[in-house]
Amino acid sequence: MAIPIQWNEAGLAPAIIQDASTGRIRMLGWMNREALDLTIRSGVVHFFSRSRQTLWRKGETSGNELGLVSLATDCDRDALLVRAEPVGPTCHTGETSCFFRPLAGEEGADPALDGALGELARVIRDRARERPEGSWTTHLLDAGPKRAAQKVGEEGVEVALAGAAGTDRELVDEAADLLYHLLVLFESRGVPPGRIAAELARRRRPAGKGD
Repeated sequence: MAIPIQWNEAGLAPAIIQDASTGRIRMLGWMNREALDLTIRSGVVHFFSRSRQTLWRKGETSGNELGLVSLATDCDRDALLVRAEPVGPTCHTGETSCFFRPLAGEEGADPALDGALGELARVIRDRARERPEGSWTTHLLDAGPKRAAQKVGEEGVEVALAGAAGTDRELVDEAADLLYHLLVLFESRGVPPGRIAAELARRRRPAGKGD
């Protein structure tokens, strides 16, 4: 099946890599038809190097691969959006994202804050796979969804108490505990936490429609 991409004069298209869990932009690369085909067939993101004029697989030397989740084109079909599950940092500098040098906007704003819950979800998923001994996450996952759900209930009460009569610090601490245990519950149930964002987006209404 022909891929409906409008390649540039060099036979390339820019590929924006987005973390599927956090929504954070990880990097920008370039793909040609072969790199795109390899990405689709292998499930691992490949690019075309303009400097070396050759195909390359992200993580082939570092191990920091990008597992394909989904692919889309923009309205003009001349750019690609690749949603991926990253393994480790994406930037060759060791930074999570290649986009870490601020040029404008709020001073001190950290783009990683937008994806903090997604990063936490990834850590929990790693614990689920590795099951390190002595880990509270491992203990909860081994105990099953009912135990994780019980902890969500307990932490919800703590958040309510802190919100009603506690300090701001106590409220933040208890809310962090609640969000952590909620993500453990999602992992225990096998429900991708990205479905929360999808549901919130579905519920979004235009301004003035009652929200």
